[in-house]
Amino acid sequence: MSKEPLIVIPADPDDGEDRAVSSADLKRALMGRSIRQLRHRLGLSQSEFATRFGIPLANIRQYEIGRTMPPPAVQSYLRVIEAKPEEVAEVLSVA
Repeated sequence: MSKEPLIVIPADPDDGEDRAVSSADLKRALMGRSIRQLRHRLGLSQSEFATRFGIPLANIRQYEIGRTMPPPAVQSYLRVIEAKPEEVAEVLSVA
């Protein structure tokens, strides 16, 4: 079995700055987009989102640009935030 990543978007050979996009790259980018969209729907800056929900700002930045993928527990937490943002913020403010 090959350890080469599955390329879902090949690099444009006519663009020296372009690079191939692997399935893992695409998954990280889509996750970053969904986090950014959630944050925008809530009307929060990265800093405000990080503070309100207790996720380090540096992590939010890395997730949104697709550099890193949130671990499974954080992905679950983000789904809860998406479903019940006010309730999560309220629970955290009491803690």
